[in-house]
Formats: sequence, C-alpha cells, structure tokens
Amino acid sequence: MIAGAILLVMALFSVLSVSEDSATFDEVSHVPAGYSYITKWDMRLNFEHPPLIKDFAAIPLLFLNLNFPEKSIYWNRMVNTSFEFGEEFLYFTNNNADQILFFSRLMMIILTLAFGTFLFFIAKKIGGKLFGLTALILYAFSPEFLAHGRLVTTDVGATATIFIAFYFFLEFLKNSTLKKSIVSGLTFGLALLVKASTVVLAPIFLVLLLAYIYCSENRDSKKIKNTFLLLLLIFFVSFLLVGIVYQIHLINLPLDIQKQYTKLTLSHPLLKPFGDMKWLVNFCVWTSGNEVLRPYSLYLIGILAMSVKTFFGFGASGFPTYFFGKLSSEGWWYYFPTIYLIKIPLSFHILTIIALFCGIKNLLKKLKNFKSFLLENFSDFAMIFFVIVYFSVLMTGKMNLGIRHLLPALPFLYILTLKGVKNWINSSQKNRTAKIFIFCGLLLWYIISSVLVFPSFLTYFNELAGGPSGGSRYVTDSNLDWGQDLKRLKKWVDENNIEKIKIDYFGGGSPGYYFGDNYEGFDPKNGPQKGWLAISASALRQGQGEPTEEFSKITSMQAGYYNWLKKYKPVKVIGNSIFIYYIN
Repeated sequence: MIAGAILLVMALFSVLSVSEDSATFDEVSHVPAGYSYITKWDMRLNFEHPPLIKDFAAIPLLFLNLNFPEKSIYWNRMVNTSFEFGEEFLYFTNNNADQILFFSRLMMIILTLAFGTFLFFIAKKIGGKLFGLTALILYAFSPEFLAHGRLVTTDVGATATIFIAFYFFLEFLKNSTLKKSIVSGLTFGLALLVKASTVVLAPIFLVLLLAYIYCSENRDSKKIKNTFLLLLLIFFVSFLLVGIVYQIHLINLPLDIQKQYTKLTLSHPLLKPFGDMKWLVNFCVWTSGNEVLRPYSLYLIGILAMSVKTFFGFGASGFPTYFFGKLSSEGWWYYFPTIYLIKIPLSFHILTIIALFCGIKNLLKKLKNFKSFLLENFSDFAMIFFVIVYFSVLMTGKMNLGIRHLLPALPFLYILTLKGVKNWINSSQKNRTAKIFIFCGLLLWYIISSVLVFPSFLTYFNELAGGPSGGSRYVTDSNLDWGQDLKRLKKWVDENNIEKIKIDYFGGGSPGYYFGDNYEGFDPKNGPQKGWLAISASALRQGQGEPTEEFSKITSMQAGYYNWLKKYKPVKVIGNSIFIYYIN
C-alpha cells in the first residue's frame, strides 16, 4: 500500500511536469525512429542505438493515424539524418507534435514505475519492508529519475535492464543451474537491446564469476567447468536474442543503406590514427550482406559508432561541452565525479559518507578472514565493483554530456548506502534513537529538495552549486538545458504581449512550430542585438565559455560572442534554462 502510494506520487509528478515540456534534444530523433521501426520494419534511423526502448515508446503512436513523410529526402536519399527526419515528422507533416510526445513519454513513465516496483521488491528481499520502502523513496524522489524517467531516451531503460540483468546474474552465481543461466541470458540480452553501453556487463560478469570461484571453498574442477559452460550459455542466449530482434528490424531495410552506414561509421576522421581500415570496412560490408550475420553487423556498427563518440569525443564538428567556464570536445576525467557531486542531493552524499565510514570500519575488522568476508558479502562487493567500473569507463571517455549517463550506478548506490546506514543505526543501542532521527531528517531533506524544483526536475542542482538557478554557471546540456522549456517560453511571451522575440534555441523543439511569425532566428556571432532576446542556457554558455587549448587547436570556432551580455541582467529566466533579455 505504502509503496503504491510512493509510486503514485512519482507518477503524478512525472505526468504533470512533462505535459508542458517541449521536445528535448534526443527525443526528436528517438520518437520518430521508434515509430518507423514498428510501422516500416526498417532501422535506418538512429541505427547507432539499439531499438527496444524506442519500440516501446512508439506503441501508442500506432493508434494516432500519423502522417509519415516517406518521400522525405531524409528518409530516402540521405544517411544518418534521424534528427532532420525527426523534425520533419514532428513539426512539418501536419502531425500533432505535443500529442505524439505525450503518449510516447507516457510509456517511459510506465517503464520508470515498473522498474521502481522491481527495485522495491529486491530491496525488500535484501533488508526487509522498511528497507525496501526507503530504497523506493530514494528512487521515486530522485530529481534525476523524475527528470529522465519521463523522457524518450535510453538512459532509464538502460538503468532498469542493467540492474535486472545484474540481479539475475548474481542469482545464477549463487546456484548455477540451466534455468537460471537462461533467465540471466535473456535479461542480459534485453539490456543489450536498450543501450550500447550495456555491453560493459559482459566483462563484469566474467570477472565476478572468477572472483566468486576464488572465494568459494568448494573448487571442484567439474563444477567450475560446468559453471563456465553455463556462462557461455548466458552469452549465447543474449547473443541469439539480439540477432532475432535486429533481424525483425531489418526486414525492410535496403542493403545499400546498411552498407552506407557501415562505410560512413568506419570512415570517421577520428579513426584515422588507427590507419587503413579497409579490411574492417570490407569485412563489415560482407557481413551486412549475409542474412545470418546481417543483424549482428548492424548491432556492432552501432556499438562502434557510439564507442567512437564516447572514447574519442565529437571532434571539431561536435557541440563542445561547457564545464566550469571552459569549452572542450576532449572532455575532462573529473567531469562525472564533479557533476555527481553537484547534481545528486546533498543529503544523499551525507548518507553515503556515513555508510562508507561504517563499511570501512567493518572491513578492517574482517581483514584476517577477508576471503570468507568477501563470500559472505559477495553481492555488496559485486555492486561496488560495478559502480567502480562504470564510473571508470565514463571517466576515461570524452563524451561529457550529463548526469544521465551515470543513472545506471544509482540503484546500486541506493542499496549499498542504505545497507551501510542500517548497520550504522544498529551498531549500538546507545544512540540509536538519535541516529534514526538524523536519518529521517536527511531523508526528509532529500524529498523536499527534489519536490521544490517541480516542474523543472531536469535543472536540479544541490546546495553546493547554488541550487537550480546557479547550475548553468557550471554545466549545461542535459544537466540543465535540453530544450524542455520552449513551450513555457511561448506561454510567457503570450502573457506579456510581446509581438516579436529573437530566439537562440538549443533542443528538440521547433520555435517556428510554436511561435509562428512571433519569433525570428539570429546568428549570435554577428554581434550585439536589440529588442527582446531569448537564449537557451546551453547556447548562452557556449558563447561565453573559453575554449581549452586542445579545443582551440582543432577548431576555428569563434569564442566569446555572448560576452557582451554579461553586463545585462536577464528580465526573466524560464525554467532555469532559457534566459530572456530586453536590450534597448
């Protein structure tokens, strides 16, 4: 009953806040792509991301009688143009963009609530009902899950399927049966079909199996051999599931388009340091022409495309990352630890410190019997290992786009933190009541700090960053401004009877669709402007940031073209993400 009430509150916050959000940057690609998959059985759009979440979000669109621009050049003659096609589909084909977005997002909210239910039952199994409810509160009132759980992106889907696959793999380790191996393989396959980054689970599973064998007292060679064979079965089942799903999505995809994708991806300028890639191009082109290998060829090309962006950045052509006043396409190793520090509620950081202190204290007591301690607490160590590996992969990459890429680590951190806090509370009866009051106070602070930012959950920053209004000084993009406030800007313009406003917008919405003749675009690099200006935080900070030395070497991009605005105070800031000025 209580868990249902918590999820109901999450659902209400999600629906009420997202109904006024315009399309965010990635949604303009993901939503039309999903619709094309389940109506055309053709995966030419947004091929670098696996299809499952996009398929799921598009299910309600089957009942809306939508116009599909089959004659569009972005569908017929151009390759890798999912964003351009998405804009045409949503805004220029006589479709109701807001209706499409709302029903697609509703599916994502259902998925978010379903995962919350799963998380509750697993946490309840670990530590009891109160433990499960507390884990659910951390999830349901997380500003990050309230922000991204409503949007048609792969991030929350990846979080859910990674956690589920991880849970069933740990169940397999405890009792390595054929049935559990198949279940683990199916859940791992689902994760692979949601987001490219979920492949990180494969080496993690292998290391965890080796660690479990090392800790086990019974190292029967026959049993170890059987366990490894079952691990291979897990990988085979997931591999088979990926092939089947991709094969369905390739039914009407012309072979020539898949070959173009392959050549385009492998000719990426950032791969030049690796020398002549013709052998790989020829191999991938050959596999794309083989009916059995074709689905795996497209999947692997998608993985490679995302790996290039993740580990090599976007290069000179990409939208640079703004971070603490600097611009770069190379990234910073400390980017993700920093945004974790300022984007996650401060109260949770305090709980984490308490849990760490308690955990280290317990570990020091058990060092003499470390192997048995590791086996006894293997699930905890497995979760810690996942968090460390996941953070490490992100920190070595160059795609610094937002806290959303860290979401898969959060459910593990919730459980680990709560276990540590529970041990701290129960460590002695002396101050137990005081500890419970401290914990409840921190939990209440967590809830209130999140609720107060409604409906602008995407713009949440904790007190260390000065709250949501101070966030754009440090980071932008999907941390703060992903284009979600265009409709709110339109409402403000109408309420204030502004006849014409110049807009520099970053996101997935269309100023022309919402404003008509009431707006005009402008090139900010042409110098100071007059009249009413509305500038997205991401665009504003890009024009005020200072390029790093590395970025300056690879681009001739003009810098500082919005510095002239520093002497003006905004008339209004819409949703913490769009700055409005009036310049005489």
